[in-house]
Amino acid sequence: MTHTKGTEGFSATDATEEPEFTSIEICAGAGGQAIGLHEAGFGHLALVEIDKHAVDTLRLNIEDRGVWGGEREYCDLLPPTDVKDFEPYRDLVKSADLLKRRGLDLLAGGVPCPPFSHAGKQLGRDDERDLFPRMLQLVDTLKPQAVMIENVRGIMDPKFADYRDWIKARLQGGSYRGEDGQMAHEEGLGYSVSQWGVLEASDFGVPQLRPRAILVAFRDDVIKDLKYEWPAATHEEPVSVAEALDPSMAERFARYSEGVHAVVASEALKRWRKKARERDAELKGKGGGIAPTLVGGSKKHGGADLGPSRAKAAWLQLGVSGMGVANDIDTCVEKKSEGRDLFRPDGPMLTVRQAAVIQGFPENWNFAGGKTAQYRQVGNAFPPPVAKAVGKSIIDVLRAARERDEKT
Repeated sequence: MTHTKGTEGFSATDATEEPEFTSIEICAGAGGQAIGLHEAGFGHLALVEIDKHAVDTLRLNIEDRGVWGGEREYCDLLPPTDVKDFEPYRDLVKSADLLKRRGLDLLAGGVPCPPFSHAGKQLGRDDERDLFPRMLQLVDTLKPQAVMIENVRGIMDPKFADYRDWIKARLQGGSYRGEDGQMAHEEGLGYSVSQWGVLEASDFGVPQLRPRAILVAFRDDVIKDLKYEWPAATHEEPVSVAEALDPSMAERFARYSEGVHAVVASEALKRWRKKARERDAELKGKGGGIAPTLVGGSKKHGGADLGPSRAKAAWLQLGVSGMGVANDIDTCVEKKSEGRDLFRPDGPMLTVRQAAVIQGFPENWNFAGGKTAQYRQVGNAFPPPVAKAVGKSIIDVLRAARERDEKT
């Protein structure tokens, strides 16, 4: 197969070419945001993540399987690293020369969501997991041309208005109300916050209700006379669960198309299709039959499932059991777990691969670790298609700025 360089990033044949636009990502997880930014046209110089299984996933795809040629050449995949301990000019090896010579185009990060999530206590800045301050320190250190920060919609709640004001003031200068209720002032880091808004994943072909809050900022010398355009939806109608999962459901049930389970398998597949399609038809024009928000869960609590009772009820209406995560096709056959995984009265449970489809991961992206560890990586991810749309909108400005500066 011949690979060429284009809008979908870098392939194995152009590994020695420097990326046109560079990025460093913190809190990279299993690579959801990294995939989207890569497809938008960014070449990653470093991916920083603390979870061992997620780091193994990044290594599996980028180093072992060579999914991206450019990153094999230039990207530092650090061992599990707390971002508070990450010092780019000390820790980077492969990308050190490129970073020093060209600087950085984009610093991106999906900083931890629990401090602002509606599912948590919403402690905000009082939560030790809040990494906005560290992200802003790295902005000051690296001075990238652009900054992208992703979080849950909850950070846009009125209760966090003062904290948002502080973040914006830290970037672009201005006043904010401090924790003591008194007004304070920041000189700023020389950036302009072009947008801080919410994007819905289903507007970008992801078959899931997953609103994400995205902050996009540019260095003042980059954005000065240019205008940033917030990504427009790529899909007028959402992609339904029925449509997204049909191929993989058919593949799972096909293993039982002959033999003792043939009749049960055929009926179970028909039952799932009927329920998922009816739910999609029922909600046409009202958001379609999309999935509720996947959650990765906590390491402190048992195995993986598809979320709280409300989410499980929504899955049930789509013909899927949310009580756990199914074994993959081969393991299901090997362990004879089809009764648990596929033939349940309330519908089949999802495999990790199917959960990845619901998050918008490409088929060629694999996950490391056991089933629960894999599912948590998927459930906590930022959908790649949304990251791609934001990445493209940022590159539009960076390219325009580059062309403007070349003329002067």
